[in-house]
Amino acid sequence: MAPMASLTPPPALTVGFDLDMTLVDSRPGIRAAFLALSAETGVPIDADLAVTRLGPPLELELAHWFPEDRIAEVGDRYREIYPAFAITPSTALPGAREAVAAVQASGGRAIVVTAKFEPNAKLHLAHLGIEPDDVVGSLWAEAKAEALRAHGAAVYVGDHTGDVRGARAAGALSVAVPTGPCDEAELRAAGADVVLADLTAFPAWLRTYAAGVAEAGGGADDTSAAADRA
Repeated sequence: MAPMASLTPPPALTVGFDLDMTLVDSRPGIRAAFLALSAETGVPIDADLAVTRLGPPLELELAHWFPEDRIAEVGDRYREIYPAFAITPSTALPGAREAVAAVQASGGRAIVVTAKFEPNAKLHLAHLGIEPDDVVGSLWAEAKAEALRAHGAAVYVGDHTGDVRGARAAGALSVAVPTGPCDEAELRAAGADVVLADLTAFPAWLRTYAAGVAEAGGGADDTSAAADRA
């Protein structure tokens, strides 16, 4: 009789996703929120420019428009008005719902790890009918590794070089989509293991990846052989 340990199933796969410009095209909503903030504060903000560089924390963007001693106060106000202006205009990116559902249909867990203020991230997902297993906010770049490690994520999907850095810091496979401010060349140069055109390609990639993990005889954290097949 085989040892009982050999009958233990491998741990379920956990996949992390970024939010802005990975799952959600939040540019229309963020543009509206910045315009509202500009009108309220009287400080000119080029909202069209701001939405071309989504990904990093809000404070880095506000630093282009406000003096340092106002950033904390203005950031709090932006987050406060955000639900009224930014949720409804924003849309799901192609394949977003299907990508999250594909992870869950495979028996895995899908989590969202984002630099966005967590309550506002949850509002976006609820409005769009995207239902991850957990959401963690206010983490950027390498700091995302905290949540990815805590959840045992084997894969992290994002659109920014900061997402690639977060995945690598967590020891997770970096899957990138050039649907945000970073193109394919930038994502590969940052160290992305896989670059997909967009999330519509993710379910098929996930099937190939999962088959590679199974063939390698490993659990969800056995990424190297599976990545070679992706």
